[in-house]
Amino acid sequence: MSDSTHRERSCCGSLFTFLVAAGFVILIYWAIFQPHHIRATVSSATLANLTVARDNATVSYRLTVGLELYNPSLRVPIYYDALDAELRAGGGGAPLGGPAARVASSPAEFLQRRKSADTVRLEFDGSGGVGVPGDVAGELARGAGAGAVSFEVDVDARVRYRFASIKIRQKPRIWCWLTVPVKPEGGVGVGGALASGERCSVKY
Repeated sequence: MSDSTHRERSCCGSLFTFLVAAGFVILIYWAIFQPHHIRATVSSATLANLTVARDNATVSYRLTVGLELYNPSLRVPIYYDALDAELRAGGGGAPLGGPAARVASSPAEFLQRRKSADTVRLEFDGSGGVGVPGDVAGELARGAGAGAVSFEVDVDARVRYRFASIKIRQKPRIWCWLTVPVKPEGGVGVGGALASGERCSVKY
């Protein structure tokens, strides 16, 4: 048997071993992690001092959202390394952010045990005034006048799943839609609270 034939068989054997190992890892990943995606629900929301200046398309507001995150896995804890949230007008409109708005999540990072739920507090502070397109300002003004304002909350998460010595990083994205009933607060703005909301959409 020539050396070249031996090397070819050795390479084929190594490739086969690699493919089998990769397939095994993928199977383990699917069996452990795929059926146990994070579930997210808006547990509460409080809107304060929403004012809309339609003449110069400026919005000011303070919105606090309680986001309940549930880990359905019986085996795998989840490490949340970061939660980056963005607020939009209802219907996926322009972001109600920019340099004038502040966004904070509490806790910013945490460990979630197996089969457990944790609530993260998301705070969107646009009390300094945020410039938005004219159609978005009009939509918010109409909602405030009708007694209900809709928002979309987008959250980009960075998480780690750990099972024994296997550690897998993921970046799930969470979309939540909420409609907050509002009424005048005694000044020029409106505010209100939402006791519970719909289940959010989570995509990996």
